[in-house]
Amino acid sequence: MNSNTFDAIVVGSGISGGWAAKELTERGLQTLLLERGRNVEHIKDYQGTEKDPWELDHRNRKTLEQKNNSPIQSKCYAFDEVSGKFFVNDNENPYTQVKPFDWIRGNHVGGRSLMWGRQCYRWSDLDFEANGKDGHGTDWPIRYKDIAPWYSYVEKFAGISGSRDGLPHLPDGDFFPAMEMNCVEQMVADNLKTKMGRPMIIGRSANHTKKIGTRGPCQFRNKCHQGCPFGGYFSSNSATIPAAFATGNLTLRPNAITTEVIYDKETGRAKGVRILDAETMKTEEYFAKIVFLNASTLGTTQILLNSVSEAFPNGFGNSSEQVGHNLMDHHYGVGANGTYDGHLDKYYYGRRPNGIYIPRFRNLDGGSSAGYLRGFGYQGGASRGKLSSENIGEELKNASTELGEWSMGWGSWGEHLPYYENKATLNREKKDKWGLPTLDIDCEFKDNELKMRVDMKNSAAEMLEAAGIKNVKTYDNMPAPGFCIHEMGTARMGKDAKTSVLNKWNQMHDVKNVFITDGSCMASSACQNPSVTYMALTARAVDHAVGEMKKGNI
Repeated sequence: MNSNTFDAIVVGSGISGGWAAKELTERGLQTLLLERGRNVEHIKDYQGTEKDPWELDHRNRKTLEQKNNSPIQSKCYAFDEVSGKFFVNDNENPYTQVKPFDWIRGNHVGGRSLMWGRQCYRWSDLDFEANGKDGHGTDWPIRYKDIAPWYSYVEKFAGISGSRDGLPHLPDGDFFPAMEMNCVEQMVADNLKTKMGRPMIIGRSANHTKKIGTRGPCQFRNKCHQGCPFGGYFSSNSATIPAAFATGNLTLRPNAITTEVIYDKETGRAKGVRILDAETMKTEEYFAKIVFLNASTLGTTQILLNSVSEAFPNGFGNSSEQVGHNLMDHHYGVGANGTYDGHLDKYYYGRRPNGIYIPRFRNLDGGSSAGYLRGFGYQGGASRGKLSSENIGEELKNASTELGEWSMGWGSWGEHLPYYENKATLNREKKDKWGLPTLDIDCEFKDNELKMRVDMKNSAAEMLEAAGIKNVKTYDNMPAPGFCIHEMGTARMGKDAKTSVLNKWNQMHDVKNVFITDGSCMASSACQNPSVTYMALTARAVDHAVGEMKKGNI
């Protein structure tokens, strides 16, 4: 037991878990970081990313074997011949789609921090106050002022590039120099501002535009999802885990599937976790004063629901009956694009791994004047393709060396309201490769989201045309929930222990030495990419947890 005892345990090594490990170790706590998948070492395990497509066996196309092993994962935009190794084998990791739900996962050290989209936008009180104002979900127990200093804290270490735009509903951060728009994007931004009064800004991205310690700068290769040997973007592997190791206080344990949190009914606290070794199939137990659950929204849900005891027959810390419920994801896959016949004497340099962003402009008063609640934003960009030709042979070859016209487009990310009936439940009959219970996921977009999508599509076309783009066409692919890879909400924060799982410090109402700071903690989804909010909440929660431990309260 002594050799398996630590000051703190962190379950999951992705974006939030990496931050928890860094913060706990830097505060002097001997910390165990558990990861259910294999180890991935920075640089060493990014094989293939140094090659051009024509140097790869399949020209960087998804192979038939990859598609057969991972029919869900391989639909993801970031999945290719090289990056496919960072996505799970769906056949080994089954779950039940009660309604269509694409669960995109990366079970390895670093998790999805290796493949994420890197967009980082702060929330404002427009977002934190929304539930309380319109009555959907439970009111957030925090406001922007509570998390603002922690946004600044994590942004400085994570290395977020962006511009300071002075928008109250999209607060500025502590940014590295912003990337540049190309000539067509700048024209569109100027026209949108002049004709519609709507700002279009460069994306705020965790790609480093200047060196940060030993990391970066970004090389503009746009191969981020394959792993970056330059450390040109933030990941657990390049940033937080090395920082944690540097303290001498970190123990990393890969291939450790956390199956349950162990509850001590005498103390009313968690005394540790039970794991299954993914290779030996042996069960082990680890003990600590503090437990942080950061296994991803649905991974944490699975652990909580599987952790049953006399005190918690329906799942660990689940007296509220909220664990697994209120599942959200952003709805996207809707927008417009068109062409521009000017600037034919201009091009751009490099493959910028970032686009433009149009912040939310609907219902900024918190109401529903648009005909639905909440709002959406756009991401996209302009590029210039090759000259098309209907000929073959020499004429086709010559045409392929000439530049064609510019194109410009954007897609929208919309807020998904929290609904209790959108849920994940434990299925003890259907087992995975390791003989463990799986999840049944029952989640859908409802009337509010469907009304919003009509506006998302129509506004996309309206703005492009106003900005001078021609031949505008709209689309709505309507991906299933989960496919945006922003799932959240299944162990939400709240003021009332009867209607929420966590308090304002991401601390379980029922068990004071357990903290959850991955996406499951979210009480609403807003429309911004959520990862930098997870980072800030994690650093804030660790600060509180360590303070409470030193006071003897946990």
